[in-house]
Amino acid sequence: MKTTAPLPVFRFKIDFFVATAKGSNKGQNKPVCSGAFSECSGIEATMEPKAIKVGGMNQGEIQLAGRTNYSTVILKRGISLTRDMWNWFNLVSGGAYAYRLDAEIMLMNFADQDGEYALKWQLKNCLPTKFKTADLNATSTQIGVEELHLVHEGLSHE
Repeated sequence: MKTTAPLPVFRFKIDFFVATAKGSNKGQNKPVCSGAFSECSGIEATMEPKAIKVGGMNQGEIQLAGRTNYSTVILKRGISLTRDMWNWFNLVSGGAYAYRLDAEIMLMNFADQDGEYALKWQLKNCLPTKFKTADLNATSTQIGVEELHLVHEGLSHE
């Protein structure tokens, strides 16, 4: 039996693509933009079970699969001069609500230096819902971090 060591999570990459009708890029498109983010959280799907009470069944309820919900994905990065995240948020908040992007989040293979990924998550029809810049503080010595919150309509995993 082959065992594998846990993967470190500090080496990842995020690419954004124009959303397709089928929601699948399969390497056909070049990324609209790629992000160098310091943190990505919220890659999560939760299925709500539906309990059905059946007459005469006293041992409990029957559990059926219910609706699947996806969490908001939060991307964080150090503030830079590029305004791609803000431009996308501003475009959507200004009325272009249908301007969606698909995203691929790739956890890079630690041992391989050729850019091969070990795992990949795909987010379908991402919509930016919140943009937050760093708090400005003259007494702070920390790097400013900005955030982009994304909601999406589907999660797949390779």
